[in-house]
Amino acid sequence: MACKENVCNDYMVLKPMDAGFVELIRLLISSKLEERSFIECSEEEGREPRNFGRRWLIFVSVVVQKVLLYVRDPMAQLGHMLVLWLNLVSANGGHLMLFIKRLKGEEVQPDPLSLVSVVGNLDSRVELDDKVKAGNKKYEATLCIMASKLSYENQTFIENVVQNHWKMQFLGFYNFWNGYLDEPSTRAFIFQDKKIDPELIVVAFRGTDPFDADAWRTDFDISWYKLKNVGKMHGGFVKALGLQRNNSWPSEIQQQQDSDQKRFAYYEIRKLLKDILQENKSAKFIVTGHSLGGALAILFVAGLAIHEEAWLMEKLEAVYTFGQPRVGDKQFGEFMNEKLEKFGVRYMRFVYCNDMVPRVPFDDKTLFFKHFGPCLYYNSFYQGKVVSEEPNKNYFSLLWFIPKCLNAVWELIRSFIIPCIKGPEYKESWFMRVFRVVGLVIPGITAHLPPDYVNVTRLGSLPSFTGVHDPIQREDYKAD
Repeated sequence: MACKENVCNDYMVLKPMDAGFVELIRLLISSKLEERSFIECSEEEGREPRNFGRRWLIFVSVVVQKVLLYVRDPMAQLGHMLVLWLNLVSANGGHLMLFIKRLKGEEVQPDPLSLVSVVGNLDSRVELDDKVKAGNKKYEATLCIMASKLSYENQTFIENVVQNHWKMQFLGFYNFWNGYLDEPSTRAFIFQDKKIDPELIVVAFRGTDPFDADAWRTDFDISWYKLKNVGKMHGGFVKALGLQRNNSWPSEIQQQQDSDQKRFAYYEIRKLLKDILQENKSAKFIVTGHSLGGALAILFVAGLAIHEEAWLMEKLEAVYTFGQPRVGDKQFGEFMNEKLEKFGVRYMRFVYCNDMVPRVPFDDKTLFFKHFGPCLYYNSFYQGKVVSEEPNKNYFSLLWFIPKCLNAVWELIRSFIIPCIKGPEYKESWFMRVFRVVGLVIPGITAHLPPDYVNVTRLGSLPSFTGVHDPIQREDYKAD
Protein backbone atom coordinates (compact mmCIF):
# COMPACT_ATOMS: atom_id res chain seq x y z
CA MET A 1 0.00 0.00 0.00
CA ALA A 2 2.83 2.35 -0.67
CA CYS A 3 2.26 5.86 -1.98
CA LYS A 4 4.80 8.14 -3.55
CA GLU A 5 4.80 11.53 -1.91
CA ASN A 6 1.19 12.79 -2.07
CA VAL A 7 0.36 10.23 -4.79
CA CYS A 8 -2.12 7.50 -3.95
CA ASN A 9 -1.35 4.04 -5.26
CA ASP A 10 -4.01 2.56 -2.99
CA TYR A 11 -7.60 3.54 -3.77
CA MET A 12 -11.12 2.41 -4.57
CA VAL A 13 -13.36 4.53 -6.79
CA LEU A 14 -16.99 3.71 -7.60
CA LYS A 15 -18.38 4.66 -11.04
CA PRO A 16 -22.17 4.26 -10.80
CA MET A 17 -22.75 5.29 -14.40
CA ASP A 18 -20.97 2.10 -15.53
CA ALA A 19 -22.89 -0.20 -13.19
CA GLY A 20 -25.43 -2.38 -14.96
CA PHE A 21 -27.90 -4.75 -13.32
CA VAL A 22 -25.86 -7.89 -14.11
CA GLU A 23 -22.64 -6.35 -12.85
CA LEU A 24 -24.31 -5.35 -9.60
CA ILE A 25 -25.55 -8.90 -9.05
CA ARG A 26 -22.06 -10.25 -9.76
CA LEU A 27 -20.70 -7.91 -7.09
CA LEU A 28 -22.86 -9.64 -4.50
CA ILE A 29 -21.75 -13.09 -5.66
CA SER A 30 -18.01 -12.59 -6.23
CA SER A 31 -15.48 -10.99 -3.86
CA LYS A 32 -13.11 -9.98 -6.68
CA LEU A 33 -13.64 -6.23 -6.93
CA GLU A 34 -11.16 -5.77 -9.79
CA GLU A 35 -13.48 -7.76 -12.08
CA ARG A 36 -16.32 -5.25 -11.73
CA SER A 37 -16.34 -2.62 -14.51
CA PHE A 38 -17.82 0.06 -12.25
CA ILE A 39 -15.10 -0.27 -9.60
CA GLU A 40 -11.70 1.29 -10.24
CA CYS A 41 -9.21 0.18 -7.62
CA SER A 42 -5.54 -0.38 -6.99
CA GLU A 43 -4.15 -3.82 -7.77
CA GLU A 44 -3.70 -4.74 -4.11
CA GLU A 45 -7.17 -3.52 -3.14
CA GLY A 46 -8.70 -5.53 -5.97
CA ARG A 47 -6.95 -8.74 -4.96
CA GLU A 48 -7.92 -8.50 -1.31
CA PRO A 49 -11.03 -10.61 -0.55
CA ARG A 50 -14.05 -8.63 0.58
CA ASN A 51 -16.74 -10.11 2.79
CA PHE A 52 -20.39 -9.91 1.84
CA GLY A 53 -21.06 -7.07 4.27
CA ARG A 54 -18.52 -4.82 2.56
CA ARG A 55 -19.80 -5.76 -0.90
CA TRP A 56 -23.37 -5.13 0.20
CA LEU A 57 -22.48 -1.59 1.30
CA ILE A 58 -20.72 -0.98 -2.02
CA PHE A 59 -23.87 -2.27 -3.75
CA VAL A 60 -26.10 0.07 -1.73
CA SER A 61 -23.81 3.04 -2.34
CA VAL A 62 -23.80 2.45 -6.11
CA VAL A 63 -27.57 1.91 -6.28
CA VAL A 64 -28.28 5.08 -4.28
CA GLN A 65 -25.93 7.04 -6.54
CA LYS A 66 -27.59 5.63 -9.67
CA VAL A 67 -31.02 6.63 -8.38
CA LEU A 68 -29.72 10.12 -7.61
CA LEU A 69 -28.24 10.35 -11.11
CA TYR A 70 -31.61 9.47 -12.66
CA VAL A 71 -33.52 12.02 -10.57
CA ARG A 72 -30.83 14.74 -10.78
CA ASP A 73 -32.59 16.86 -13.40
CA PRO A 74 -36.12 16.52 -11.93
CA MET A 75 -34.73 17.36 -8.47
CA ALA A 76 -32.94 20.44 -9.81
CA GLN A 77 -36.06 21.58 -11.67
CA LEU A 78 -38.22 21.04 -8.59
CA GLY A 79 -35.73 22.98 -6.48
CA HIS A 80 -35.64 25.85 -8.98
CA MET A 81 -39.43 26.04 -9.18
CA LEU A 82 -39.66 25.92 -5.41
CA VAL A 83 -37.15 28.76 -5.03
CA LEU A 84 -39.10 30.89 -7.51
CA TRP A 85 -42.38 30.20 -5.71
CA LEU A 86 -40.98 30.85 -2.23
CA ASN A 87 -39.43 34.13 -3.32
CA LEU A 88 -42.66 35.14 -5.08
CA VAL A 89 -44.65 34.49 -1.90
CA SER A 90 -42.08 36.40 0.18
CA ALA A 91 -41.96 39.38 -2.20
CA ASN A 92 -45.75 39.74 -1.99
CA GLY A 93 -46.08 39.43 1.79
CA GLY A 94 -47.35 35.86 2.10
CA HIS A 95 -49.78 33.50 0.38
CA LEU A 96 -52.89 35.54 1.14
CA MET A 97 -51.41 38.82 -0.07
CA LEU A 98 -50.08 37.10 -3.18
CA PHE A 99 -53.58 35.85 -3.95
CA ILE A 100 -55.08 39.32 -3.42
CA LYS A 101 -52.39 41.09 -5.47
CA ARG A 102 -52.75 38.56 -8.25
CA LEU A 103 -56.50 39.27 -8.41
CA LYS A 104 -55.76 43.00 -8.57
CA GLY A 105 -52.99 42.58 -11.13
CA GLU A 106 -50.46 44.04 -8.68
CA GLU A 107 -48.29 40.97 -8.22
CA VAL A 108 -44.64 41.82 -7.46
CA GLN A 109 -41.96 39.75 -9.17
CA PRO A 110 -38.80 39.01 -7.13
CA ASP A 111 -35.41 40.22 -8.33
CA PRO A 112 -33.75 37.26 -10.13
CA LEU A 113 -30.32 38.36 -8.83
CA SER A 114 -31.44 38.32 -5.21
CA LEU A 115 -33.36 35.07 -5.00
CA VAL A 116 -33.12 33.43 -1.58
CA SER A 117 -32.23 29.73 -1.55
CA VAL A 118 -34.34 26.89 -0.16
CA VAL A 119 -32.14 26.93 2.96
CA GLY A 120 -32.64 30.67 3.31
CA ASN A 121 -36.40 30.21 3.13
CA LEU A 122 -36.26 27.52 5.79
CA ASP A 123 -34.61 30.02 8.14
CA SER A 124 -34.79 33.68 7.18
CA ARG A 125 -32.57 34.90 10.03
CA VAL A 126 -29.58 36.89 8.78
CA GLU A 127 -28.74 39.00 11.82
CA LEU A 128 -26.14 37.85 14.32
CA ASP A 129 -27.36 37.25 17.87
CA ASP A 130 -26.83 40.57 19.65
CA LYS A 131 -26.92 38.75 23.00
CA VAL A 132 -23.66 36.95 22.16
CA LYS A 133 -20.90 39.53 22.25
CA ALA A 134 -17.34 39.34 20.95
CA GLY A 135 -15.24 37.57 23.55
CA ASN A 136 -18.09 35.31 24.63
CA LYS A 137 -17.27 31.60 24.24
CA LYS A 138 -20.29 31.24 21.95
CA TYR A 139 -19.34 34.11 19.65
CA GLU A 140 -17.26 32.17 17.12
CA ALA A 141 -19.76 29.29 17.00
CA THR A 142 -22.72 31.62 16.39
CA LEU A 143 -20.77 33.52 13.74
CA CYS A 144 -19.66 30.32 12.00
CA ILE A 145 -23.10 28.72 11.78
CA MET A 146 -24.55 31.92 10.38
CA ALA A 147 -21.73 32.05 7.83
CA SER A 148 -22.28 28.37 6.99
CA LYS A 149 -26.00 29.02 6.49
CA LEU A 150 -25.29 32.13 4.44
CA SER A 151 -22.96 30.17 2.13
CA TYR A 152 -26.02 28.63 0.40
CA GLU A 153 -26.99 32.04 -1.03
CA ASN A 154 -25.85 33.88 -4.15
CA GLN A 155 -22.97 36.36 -4.13
CA THR A 156 -25.20 39.47 -4.12
CA PHE A 157 -27.15 38.26 -1.11
CA ILE A 158 -24.01 37.20 0.81
CA GLU A 159 -22.19 40.45 0.15
CA ASN A 160 -25.20 42.50 1.27
CA VAL A 161 -25.56 40.59 4.56
CA VAL A 162 -21.85 40.67 5.41
CA GLN A 163 -21.43 44.38 4.70
CA ASN A 164 -24.80 45.89 5.62
CA HIS A 165 -26.10 43.60 8.36
CA TRP A 166 -22.95 42.28 10.02
CA LYS A 167 -20.90 45.42 9.30
CA MET A 168 -17.91 43.30 8.31
CA GLN A 169 -15.58 43.27 5.32
CA PHE A 170 -16.55 41.00 2.43
CA LEU A 171 -13.38 39.56 0.88
CA GLY A 172 -14.74 37.39 -1.90
CA PHE A 173 -17.14 34.75 -3.23
CA TYR A 174 -15.78 31.81 -5.23
CA ASN A 175 -17.10 28.94 -7.34
CA PHE A 176 -14.28 26.42 -7.72
CA TRP A 177 -13.82 23.39 -9.93
CA ASN A 178 -15.08 20.11 -8.49
CA GLY A 179 -13.00 17.22 -9.81
CA TYR A 180 -15.58 14.72 -8.57
CA LEU A 181 -18.40 16.20 -10.66
CA ASP A 182 -16.21 17.70 -13.43
CA GLU A 183 -17.88 21.08 -13.10
CA PRO A 184 -17.54 24.22 -10.96
CA SER A 185 -19.62 23.52 -7.88
CA THR A 186 -17.35 23.87 -4.81
CA ARG A 187 -18.40 27.21 -3.39
CA ALA A 188 -16.95 29.27 -0.58
CA PHE A 189 -16.81 32.86 0.60
CA ILE A 190 -14.38 34.76 2.82
CA PHE A 191 -15.00 37.71 5.10
CA GLN A 192 -13.19 39.59 7.82
CA ASP A 193 -14.65 40.30 11.24
CA LYS A 194 -13.15 43.56 12.48
CA LYS A 195 -15.16 43.63 15.68
CA ILE A 196 -12.54 41.73 17.65
CA ASP A 197 -8.79 42.13 18.08
CA PRO A 198 -6.81 40.65 16.46
CA GLU A 199 -8.88 40.65 13.29
CA LEU A 200 -10.63 37.40 12.44
CA ILE A 201 -10.94 35.99 8.91
CA VAL A 202 -13.60 33.36 8.23
CA VAL A 203 -13.66 30.89 5.32
CA ALA A 204 -17.10 29.32 4.88
CA PHE A 205 -17.70 26.38 2.51
CA ARG A 206 -21.16 25.73 1.10
CA GLY A 207 -22.89 22.51 2.11
CA THR A 208 -25.40 20.15 0.50
CA ASP A 209 -28.31 21.88 -1.16
CA PRO A 210 -31.54 19.95 -0.38
CA PHE A 211 -32.36 19.61 -4.10
CA ASP A 212 -28.82 19.03 -5.41
CA ALA A 213 -28.66 15.32 -6.26
CA ASP A 214 -24.94 15.52 -7.07
CA ALA A 215 -24.15 16.88 -3.61
CA TRP A 216 -26.16 14.09 -2.00
CA ARG A 217 -24.38 11.61 -4.26
CA THR A 218 -21.06 12.86 -2.92
CA ASP A 219 -22.27 12.29 0.64
CA PHE A 220 -23.30 8.69 -0.06
CA ASP A 221 -20.28 7.73 -2.13
CA ILE A 222 -17.82 5.47 -0.29
CA SER A 223 -14.90 5.84 -2.69
CA TRP A 224 -11.55 6.54 -1.04
CA TYR A 225 -7.90 7.38 -1.62
CA LYS A 226 -5.02 6.60 0.72
CA LEU A 227 -1.93 8.72 1.33
CA LYS A 228 1.09 7.16 2.99
CA ASN A 229 1.42 8.12 6.68
CA VAL A 230 -1.91 9.97 6.45
CA GLY A 231 -4.62 7.38 5.88
CA LYS A 232 -7.72 6.97 3.75
CA MET A 233 -9.80 9.99 2.77
CA HIS A 234 -13.29 10.19 1.26
CA GLY A 235 -12.86 10.29 -2.52
CA GLY A 236 -15.69 12.66 -3.41
CA PHE A 237 -14.84 15.23 -0.76
CA VAL A 238 -11.12 15.36 -1.44
CA LYS A 239 -11.70 15.60 -5.21
CA ALA A 240 -14.04 18.54 -4.60
CA LEU A 241 -11.11 20.32 -2.93
CA GLY A 242 -8.23 19.62 -5.29
CA LEU A 243 -7.20 15.97 -5.71
CA GLN A 244 -5.82 15.68 -9.25
CA ARG A 245 -6.75 13.23 -11.99
CA ASN A 246 -3.54 11.24 -11.48
CA ASN A 247 -4.70 10.48 -7.91
CA SER A 248 -2.22 12.93 -6.42
CA TRP A 249 -2.57 15.86 -4.04
CA PRO A 250 0.65 17.79 -4.74
CA SER A 251 1.65 20.76 -2.64
CA GLU A 252 1.68 22.97 -5.75
CA ILE A 253 0.00 22.87 -9.15
CA GLN A 254 0.26 25.12 -12.18
CA GLN A 255 -2.86 27.27 -12.50
CA GLN A 256 -3.08 29.99 -15.10
CA GLN A 257 -4.72 33.29 -14.27
CA ASP A 258 -7.19 32.82 -17.12
CA SER A 259 -10.76 33.07 -15.78
CA ASP A 260 -11.71 29.98 -17.79
CA GLN A 261 -9.06 27.86 -16.09
CA LYS A 262 -10.24 25.09 -13.78
CA ARG A 263 -9.34 26.43 -10.35
CA PHE A 264 -9.38 24.25 -7.26
CA ALA A 265 -10.60 25.40 -3.86
CA TYR A 266 -7.67 24.16 -1.78
CA TYR A 267 -4.96 25.89 -3.78
CA GLU A 268 -6.82 29.15 -4.39
CA ILE A 269 -8.06 29.63 -0.82
CA ARG A 270 -4.63 28.79 0.54
CA LYS A 271 -3.08 31.45 -1.70
CA LEU A 272 -5.74 34.01 -0.75
CA LEU A 273 -5.17 33.40 2.95
CA LYS A 274 -1.43 33.79 2.57
CA ASP A 275 -1.87 37.11 0.79
CA ILE A 276 -4.38 38.42 3.34
CA LEU A 277 -2.42 37.28 6.38
CA GLN A 278 0.85 38.68 5.03
CA GLU A 279 -0.78 42.11 5.02
CA ASN A 280 -2.02 41.73 8.59
CA LYS A 281 0.45 39.85 10.79
CA SER A 282 -1.88 39.88 13.82
CA ALA A 283 -4.83 38.32 11.99
CA LYS A 284 -6.00 34.72 12.37
CA PHE A 285 -8.54 32.62 10.51
CA ILE A 286 -11.30 30.07 11.05
CA VAL A 287 -12.65 27.50 8.59
CA THR A 288 -16.29 26.43 8.79
CA GLY A 289 -19.11 24.70 6.95
CA HIS A 290 -22.39 22.85 7.32
CA SER A 291 -22.95 19.33 5.94
CA LEU A 292 -20.74 18.80 2.88
CA GLY A 293 -19.25 22.22 3.69
CA GLY A 294 -18.09 20.86 7.04
CA ALA A 295 -16.34 17.95 5.31
CA LEU A 296 -14.59 20.37 2.95
CA ALA A 297 -13.60 22.59 5.89
CA ILE A 298 -11.80 19.88 7.85
CA LEU A 299 -10.23 18.40 4.70
CA PHE A 300 -8.94 21.84 3.74
CA VAL A 301 -7.11 21.86 7.06
CA ALA A 302 -5.93 18.30 6.35
CA GLY A 303 -4.38 19.61 3.14
CA LEU A 304 -2.47 22.27 5.07
CA ALA A 305 -1.21 19.59 7.47
CA ILE A 306 -0.26 17.16 4.68
CA HIS A 307 1.69 19.84 2.84
CA GLU A 308 3.32 21.06 6.06
CA GLU A 309 1.98 24.59 5.81
CA ALA A 310 3.20 25.36 9.34
CA TRP A 311 2.80 29.14 9.05
CA LEU A 312 -0.85 28.86 8.03
CA MET A 313 -1.53 26.18 10.65
CA GLU A 314 -0.18 28.57 13.30
CA LYS A 315 -2.56 31.24 12.01
CA LEU A 316 -5.50 28.82 12.10
CA GLU A 317 -7.51 29.35 15.27
CA ALA A 318 -10.31 26.80 14.89
CA VAL A 319 -12.43 24.61 12.64
CA TYR A 320 -16.21 24.67 13.23
CA THR A 321 -18.33 22.08 11.45
CA PHE A 322 -22.07 21.47 11.70
CA GLY A 323 -23.67 18.18 10.64
CA GLN A 324 -20.40 17.03 9.04
CA PRO A 325 -20.21 13.54 7.49
CA ARG A 326 -17.23 11.24 8.11
CA VAL A 327 -14.21 12.02 5.94
CA GLY A 328 -11.59 9.32 6.59
CA ASP A 329 -10.40 6.24 8.43
CA LYS A 330 -8.89 5.70 11.88
CA GLN A 331 -5.34 6.39 10.70
CA PHE A 332 -6.45 9.66 9.12
CA GLY A 333 -8.15 10.63 12.39
CA GLU A 334 -4.99 9.92 14.36
CA PHE A 335 -2.97 11.99 11.87
CA MET A 336 -5.37 14.91 12.20
CA ASN A 337 -5.59 14.73 16.00
CA GLU A 338 -1.80 14.89 16.17
CA LYS A 339 -1.58 17.90 13.84
CA LEU A 340 -4.44 19.81 15.48
CA GLU A 341 -2.92 19.26 18.90
CA LYS A 342 0.55 20.26 17.71
CA PHE A 343 -0.66 23.63 16.41
CA GLY A 344 -3.26 24.21 19.12
CA VAL A 345 -6.20 24.25 16.70
CA ARG A 346 -9.68 23.85 18.15
CA TYR A 347 -11.84 21.38 16.25
CA MET A 348 -15.50 21.88 17.16
CA ARG A 349 -17.71 19.25 15.48
CA PHE A 350 -21.36 20.05 16.26
CA VAL A 351 -24.01 17.34 15.88
CA TYR A 352 -27.67 18.02 16.53
CA CYS A 353 -29.85 15.15 17.77
CA ASN A 354 -30.84 12.64 15.03
CA ASP A 355 -29.13 14.41 12.13
CA MET A 356 -28.47 11.58 9.66
CA VAL A 357 -25.52 13.11 7.75
CA PRO A 358 -22.90 12.87 10.55
CA ARG A 359 -23.79 9.19 10.66
CA VAL A 360 -22.66 8.52 7.07
CA PRO A 361 -20.65 6.90 5.58
CA PHE A 362 -21.04 3.88 7.88
CA ASP A 363 -18.63 3.19 10.71
CA ASP A 364 -18.73 -0.54 11.43
CA LYS A 365 -16.65 -3.69 10.96
CA THR A 366 -17.25 -3.72 7.21
CA LEU A 367 -16.35 -0.09 6.50
CA PHE A 368 -13.52 2.03 7.84
CA PHE A 369 -14.98 5.58 7.91
CA LYS A 370 -14.64 7.09 11.38
CA HIS A 371 -15.02 10.48 13.01
CA PHE A 372 -12.11 11.83 15.00
CA GLY A 373 -11.87 14.31 17.81
CA PRO A 374 -14.71 14.97 20.24
CA CYS A 375 -18.34 15.39 19.21
CA LEU A 376 -20.32 18.31 20.61
CA TYR A 377 -23.68 16.57 20.70
CA TYR A 378 -26.98 18.36 21.44
CA ASN A 379 -30.38 16.79 22.04
CA SER A 380 -33.73 18.27 20.96
CA PHE A 381 -33.82 20.39 24.14
CA TYR A 382 -30.50 21.92 23.02
CA GLN A 383 -28.71 20.38 25.98
CA GLY A 384 -25.17 19.48 24.99
CA LYS A 385 -22.48 17.09 26.03
CA VAL A 386 -19.05 16.13 24.77
CA VAL A 387 -18.86 12.53 23.58
CA SER A 388 -16.56 10.40 21.44
CA GLU A 389 -19.39 9.60 19.01
CA GLU A 390 -23.00 10.66 18.54
CA PRO A 391 -25.61 8.11 19.72
CA ASN A 392 -26.93 5.68 17.09
CA LYS A 393 -23.76 6.35 15.14
CA ASN A 394 -24.92 4.59 11.95
CA TYR A 395 -28.49 5.95 11.94
CA PHE A 396 -30.20 2.87 10.45
CA SER A 397 -31.17 1.00 13.59
CA LEU A 398 -34.56 -0.56 14.32
CA LEU A 399 -34.02 0.01 18.04
CA TRP A 400 -33.81 3.75 17.41
CA PHE A 401 -36.67 4.05 14.92
CA ILE A 402 -39.51 4.62 17.40
CA PRO A 403 -37.49 7.03 19.62
CA LYS A 404 -36.51 9.00 16.51
CA CYS A 405 -40.14 9.23 15.36
CA LEU A 406 -41.30 10.36 18.80
CA ASN A 407 -38.55 12.95 18.86
CA ALA A 408 -39.66 14.21 15.44
CA VAL A 409 -43.18 14.68 16.84
CA TRP A 410 -41.73 16.69 19.72
CA GLU A 411 -39.69 18.85 17.31
CA LEU A 412 -42.86 19.68 15.38
CA ILE A 413 -44.66 20.64 18.60
CA ARG A 414 -41.62 22.63 19.75
CA SER A 415 -41.71 24.69 16.56
CA PHE A 416 -45.01 26.22 17.72
CA ILE A 417 -44.03 26.88 21.34
CA ILE A 418 -40.39 27.95 21.10
CA PRO A 419 -41.12 31.57 20.03
CA CYS A 420 -43.38 31.96 23.06
CA ILE A 421 -40.56 30.83 25.36
CA LYS A 422 -37.41 32.15 23.69
CA GLY A 423 -38.65 35.09 21.65
CA PRO A 424 -40.05 35.95 18.21
CA GLU A 425 -36.69 35.50 16.47
CA TYR A 426 -37.16 31.75 17.01
CA LYS A 427 -40.48 31.59 15.17
CA GLU A 428 -40.23 29.00 12.40
CA SER A 429 -41.47 29.58 8.86
CA TRP A 430 -44.40 27.63 7.47
CA PHE A 431 -41.93 26.07 5.04
CA MET A 432 -39.75 24.75 7.86
CA ARG A 433 -42.82 23.25 9.53
CA VAL A 434 -43.65 21.45 6.30
CA PHE A 435 -40.19 19.89 6.47
CA ARG A 436 -40.83 18.92 10.09
CA VAL A 437 -43.91 17.01 8.93
CA VAL A 438 -41.69 15.18 6.41
CA GLY A 439 -39.40 14.46 9.34
CA LEU A 440 -42.17 12.44 10.95
CA VAL A 441 -41.76 9.89 8.15
CA ILE A 442 -37.95 10.17 7.71
CA PRO A 443 -36.63 11.27 11.09
CA GLY A 444 -33.18 12.77 10.80
CA ILE A 445 -33.76 14.67 7.55
CA THR A 446 -35.12 17.77 9.31
CA ALA A 447 -32.51 17.53 12.06
CA HIS A 448 -29.81 18.14 9.45
CA LEU A 449 -31.14 21.53 8.40
CA PRO A 450 -29.39 24.71 9.62
CA PRO A 451 -32.20 26.18 11.84
CA ASP A 452 -31.58 23.77 14.70
CA TYR A 453 -27.84 24.30 14.46
CA VAL A 454 -28.38 28.05 14.72
CA ASN A 455 -30.52 27.43 17.80
CA VAL A 456 -27.88 25.11 19.26
CA THR A 457 -25.19 27.80 19.13
CA ARG A 458 -27.51 30.41 20.66
CA LEU A 459 -29.55 28.45 23.16
CA GLY A 460 -27.44 25.36 23.74
CA SER A 461 -25.68 24.55 26.98
CA LEU A 462 -22.42 22.62 27.08
CA PRO A 463 -19.96 21.75 29.85
CA SER A 464 -16.75 23.79 29.71
CA PHE A 465 -14.74 22.55 26.76
CA THR A 466 -11.84 24.04 24.85
CA GLY A 467 -11.36 21.72 21.91
CA VAL A 468 -9.33 18.87 20.51
CA HIS A 469 -5.95 20.31 21.49
CA ASP A 470 -6.76 20.13 25.22
CA PRO A 471 -4.87 16.93 26.23
CA ILE A 472 -7.11 16.15 29.21
CA GLN A 473 -10.31 16.55 27.24
CA ARG A 474 -8.92 14.56 24.32
CA GLU A 475 -8.02 11.63 26.54
CA ASP A 476 -11.44 11.70 28.22
CA TYR A 477 -13.33 11.69 24.91
CA LYS A 478 -10.95 9.81 22.68
CA ALA A 479 -12.77 7.84 19.97
CA ASP A 480 -12.56 4.07 20.02
